[in-house]
Amino acid sequence: MDLHEQLDYFEAQLEHCMLCPRECGVNRLEGEVGFCNAGGRAKVASHCLHRGEEPPISGSRGSGTIFFSNCSMRCVYCQNYPISQMGYGNEIDVSDLTEMMLDLQKRGAHNINLVTATHFLPRAIEAIVRARAVGLKIPIVSNTSGYERAETVRMLEGLVQIYMVDMRYSPGESSTRYSQTPDYPAYNRTAIREMLKQVGPLQCRGGLAVGGVIIRHLLLPTLMEETREILGFVSAELPASVPVSLMTQYFPAHRAVEYPEINRKITSAEYEDALKVLDSLQIDDGWVQDPQTDANPVA
Repeated sequence: MDLHEQLDYFEAQLEHCMLCPRECGVNRLEGEVGFCNAGGRAKVASHCLHRGEEPPISGSRGSGTIFFSNCSMRCVYCQNYPISQMGYGNEIDVSDLTEMMLDLQKRGAHNINLVTATHFLPRAIEAIVRARAVGLKIPIVSNTSGYERAETVRMLEGLVQIYMVDMRYSPGESSTRYSQTPDYPAYNRTAIREMLKQVGPLQCRGGLAVGGVIIRHLLLPTLMEETREILGFVSAELPASVPVSLMTQYFPAHRAVEYPEINRKITSAEYEDALKVLDSLQIDDGWVQDPQTDANPVA
């Protein structure tokens, strides 16, 4: 894909934003904001070497993580709601974002991990191109909620090497009730297929990810049927070599108290049921968090 075409595409989104499935169409350069409340400049809450990701991402030195502010979802249980929904963070220029990436590489990061960056892709992509031109060599990770337009993903070809993507909900009412995203399952699955078409399953070199897709699934209380359906989709529709990261760190945050059914951590029984589903579907490539330690041992 032509780089100039990609840069033009993302720049045009600032005047008529269609980056995510909301398709708000606002002119962000004129101060209009859509559902995510993002403006024309990138907004970053923090950047650091993060050692808590999956082993091929964190490695021994950490993932160079950049946490972007705002979000296209409204998860009532979001543990990072001050960043995602209240917009905590600082607006920065592309030159600052470029320097963040180069600094993280200099500090030993194995990759640049863009967390919830979709609404700021025009600035992030510009920063990646600038950083590549002056020595950025490590892979770019798109760490995403999975609420993505396949067209936006398609335009990232060659710019993003690794997709670490959530599969949060199966078809039903949960995505509407808990995240205001009734169309999440359809967009999520279509986007994941595009990611796999683009970069394939996870590839590692020396134990470190260099390309491909990692599927993440957060276990939510009482929603075991969602887990069964999502893992069933992974088993039936995706290559067997795509690793799954089963995450158990959920705790009731933000507005979860308003929803009694999710106002608690997952139980031991729910955890064991999820492991049984993995086993029954013969999904054995990936990681399972220990709910007692939040560790990520190989499944």
